[in-house]
Amino acid sequence: MNTPQPALENNQENYAANADGYFGTYGGSYLPDFLINPIAEVAAAYAEARQDPKFIEEYQALLKQYVGRPSLLYPAERLTAHCGGARIYLKREDLNHTGAHKINHCLGEALLAKHMGKTTLIAETGAGQHGVALATAAALVGLKCEIHMGRIDVEKQHPNVMRMKLLGATVVPVDFGGRSLKEAVDSAFARYAENYQEMFFAIGSVVGPNPYPTMVRDFQSIIGIEARAQHLETEGKLPDALVACVGGGSNAMGLFNAFLGDDVQIYGVEPAGKGLHTGEHAATMTLGTDGVLHGMFTKVLQSEDGEPAPVHSIASGLDYPGVGPQHAHLQQMQRVNYVSVDDAQTLDAFQTLCRLEGIIPALESSHAVAYGMQLASQLSPEQTIIINLSGRGDKDVDYVGGVLGI
Repeated sequence: MNTPQPALENNQENYAANADGYFGTYGGSYLPDFLINPIAEVAAAYAEARQDPKFIEEYQALLKQYVGRPSLLYPAERLTAHCGGARIYLKREDLNHTGAHKINHCLGEALLAKHMGKTTLIAETGAGQHGVALATAAALVGLKCEIHMGRIDVEKQHPNVMRMKLLGATVVPVDFGGRSLKEAVDSAFARYAENYQEMFFAIGSVVGPNPYPTMVRDFQSIIGIEARAQHLETEGKLPDALVACVGGGSNAMGLFNAFLGDDVQIYGVEPAGKGLHTGEHAATMTLGTDGVLHGMFTKVLQSEDGEPAPVHSIASGLDYPGVGPQHAHLQQMQRVNYVSVDDAQTLDAFQTLCRLEGIIPALESSHAVAYGMQLASQLSPEQTIIINLSGRGDKDVDYVGGVLGI
């Protein structure tokens, strides 16, 4: 969006997409013929909207008056004392209306769809946060909403399924393949291809064909813009490190984007699942290879014949075999460090934040908390870390309780 950007050093343009949607060698638009024109229509509409003062004003007003922005940058003093190192700040996206960062881009996509004259929003969801946020945005602007969700995630995330239905959305369980996020995307795309005249595909992360990786990042960039200003006001300097979880990578790009030109260490945390050696993980940046998935050229966990591999994460929102192309580019440029934590570390971080700070985090966000705790213990008390707490854990409490036997 045309939101005022911070002064950046080190040539941030090196990290941006070109006119064809490529971040270096990653990105682009790899589509069947029947989707080329519909996606080109979205690209043209977004290019116009991002230069339209009225569109920007309407969007920013909703962020303030409806979402409740700016979200807090919270000094986690007890967690800091527990780790015994750098001071930890939490960017509290969990306090947004609907409980996660997803509402930031869902409102933007819903407004764009309405400006385009579409009647229905269609999307995939994993953990359900994108689905809830999109159903919320659809209700707000007066559009219909259809959400495709893997059967496994429908069963794990029952509260969010109920929220979507209460908000007026149609939830479509997906029962083929791995019955998780990748299949939900496939199912939603197939439905969109048949009905694109009235539907707007609202992709839930910085993935997919151009313009979605840039568009979703732009809508999420408010996270980093706020965090940068808040940290400067509080500490009088920039943070030493940023940490965010990475599945598709929208919350991470939202935080990272404002700091790419700064002398700040950046860490994207992937799910190691049951262990990188087990094959039951979703560590795309760590073990993936170049390939095409869902209309983009990016890093993909795939078999030798090029098919997406089965993936696993305790966090439904991270069990995706690909990643946003800008993340692949940032890794290639050695600007962002991509690391991983496993399910056990994630559960430990989940419980630690609950008991030390009175905050129940999403399992997705708990990956970032787990690595942030490790990192803080290795740094000095004069240094600071911002961890993006991308969502709240209400949706996960029943599942976690079952796993822990509570």
